[in-house]
Amino acid sequence: MDSVHLNSESSNIHAVLFPFMSKGHTIPILHLARLLLHRHISVTVLTTPANLPFISTSLSDTASSVLSLPFPENIPDIPSGIESTDKLPSMSLFVPFANATKLMQPHFEQTLNSLPNITFLVSDGFLGWTLDSATKLGLPRLVYYGMNNYAGSISRDAVNNQLISKPISDDEPFTLTSFPWIKLTRNDFGPPFSDPEPKGPYFEFVVEAAISTSKSYGLLVNSFYDLEPKFVDYWNSHSQPKAWCIGPLCLAQELKHKSEPKPKWIDWLDRKQEQGSSVLYVAFGSQAEISEAQLHEIAVGLEKSMVNFLWVMKKKEEELGNGFEERVRERGLIVREWVDQREILGHESVKGFLSHCGWNSAVESLCAEVPILAWPMMAEQHLNARMVVEEIKVGMRVETCDGSVRGFVKWEGLEKMVRELMEGEKGKMVRKKVVEVGQAAKRAMEEGGSSWKELNELINELHGIRPLAH
Repeated sequence: MDSVHLNSESSNIHAVLFPFMSKGHTIPILHLARLLLHRHISVTVLTTPANLPFISTSLSDTASSVLSLPFPENIPDIPSGIESTDKLPSMSLFVPFANATKLMQPHFEQTLNSLPNITFLVSDGFLGWTLDSATKLGLPRLVYYGMNNYAGSISRDAVNNQLISKPISDDEPFTLTSFPWIKLTRNDFGPPFSDPEPKGPYFEFVVEAAISTSKSYGLLVNSFYDLEPKFVDYWNSHSQPKAWCIGPLCLAQELKHKSEPKPKWIDWLDRKQEQGSSVLYVAFGSQAEISEAQLHEIAVGLEKSMVNFLWVMKKKEEELGNGFEERVRERGLIVREWVDQREILGHESVKGFLSHCGWNSAVESLCAEVPILAWPMMAEQHLNARMVVEEIKVGMRVETCDGSVRGFVKWEGLEKMVRELMEGEKGKMVRKKVVEVGQAAKRAMEEGGSSWKELNELINELHGIRPLAH
């Protein structure tokens, strides 16, 4: 089968995709489903009852099958009916939630046994237990984490060379052994990884997931080779399993031009475009927990900056009070609903993104050619922020009041950097650079591009190791 030029050979391939129960982990896997379907590969997506409607709607224009597995009941501390991390009352419940998925294993295996001729399984890195099931059934497992190679490679270098434990303070820079131009701080990792002797349930969960990943067939990365060649090469010469860059996955789905009526925020952006005004998009993802004091500083900083902004907030975040929304209503819109972020970033009026640097958001911004003002909050976002700002130079960083990467951001520092991104010389430089990177991303995904070839090569390889009959 040459570069999966489809039909007779590839139509014998059946992929089962099992995303983690979190929108940020699920959406890229649904984009992957489209890439596979385009190659005439049969696709079955597994999920849970509460997540089924979102996935079924997302794939309603495709030939994929979507099946649900019962989600465990009566999990201590997890309210009944919650089947997705973005619905958790607090991210402190992440580990019990993720560990509870292990109880799905019997149903998972029963479903795999009932499906015809599976060629390979793609499951989320947080569902490490699926390796055991795949091994029992003789299926190659591919792992998806939603991280880039930069974060994985520099973390590996820092851990293996025991660099994290050396600095005296959490904010003292240290130089990476394999990447001497990169300086990090312990605060770029955060607890428990920044602790001298990491321990605890979250650390144990991550170690378990990493071991399961290392024994899997391959690692799917939502990135493209030209974006981070040094880090792809480092990973593939120092780590297992092989990383396959098959992204940016969001480009698998064309931006839909929504039918009428448009959401109110798109109407608002249309009006700004008619006025010739640029807009800053502000969103920190569905997981970050932002204090009331910090929300207040964000509001003041945006108001004082005098830029137009569209701020997507979580429903449960405090009302901003003091007449803020009324005062800024001519140039600021607050949205507390689920939005199509790509539609917003793709709007002609949006010229900057104040972002937590979750990797999906960063990739969507690159593809839309919108520069980033990085404000990392959790997980590997601090490493993503360094990549965006220091490595690929498509963004700037918010100023914290004490210089620490985890410091509090006061309104004065935010106002200054918002103005710089939207109106300053540095803003012009990163805007020019993000156009180059966005164009390169599109080329990688086009027929003959690096990500297009990489996915075909992987499928050919998997097709050659037909699974054991079961």
